[in-house]
Amino acid sequence: MSIALLQMAESRLAGHRPSRKWLKGIMKRAAVALILQLREGELGVLMIRRSDREGDPWSGQMAFPGGRKEPDDESDLETARRETEEEIGLHLGAQEPCIGALSELNAINSRFRGLVISPYVFHLERSVNFHPNHEVAEVVWVPLEFLLDTDNREEMVWERNGIKLRMPCYFYEERRIWGLSLRMLDELMDVVAGKSPGRKRWRRF
Repeated sequence: MSIALLQMAESRLAGHRPSRKWLKGIMKRAAVALILQLREGELGVLMIRRSDREGDPWSGQMAFPGGRKEPDDESDLETARRETEEEIGLHLGAQEPCIGALSELNAINSRFRGLVISPYVFHLERSVNFHPNHEVAEVVWVPLEFLLDTDNREEMVWERNGIKLRMPCYFYEERRIWGLSLRMLDELMDVVAGKSPGRKRWRRF
């Protein structure tokens, strides 16, 4: 099953046409890496739990390695590779091909409004030892089959400016996956499953 999932991911991502932001050229930019690996017969996607840091709007949250684009980065793809190496010590070279891209997203945190995030998907085959920097509390492999099982999907309440919204999420071994990271995963799961990607709706109280 997991080998078939990987093959479907590679095949369908190759033909996937992610949406792009029209104003990307004048907006601040960032990129992240979604890394797939077969581990003991199970296909997983690598996630990080960000360190608890004052002033970080995503402090303590589950995310993907990545960050802001630097002037010396030739492309968003290079940003994803550089940030992955800086954050978890994993060099994504020729052995780890980028097998596709997902739709660009706008960061919704007020501090980074106007930041467009480009997600890239990689296939990692070799065994590696991670060396997280101060921004990363831990590295976690989340099984794709867990994410594809709709029975594992839950709801959470998110409140901002007095408005409460019911939002989708997953709890994987007591780690909550939600927000931008979940939107990226939802698109990846839709592509793998052969569905038309569509944003999961949030419901107001």
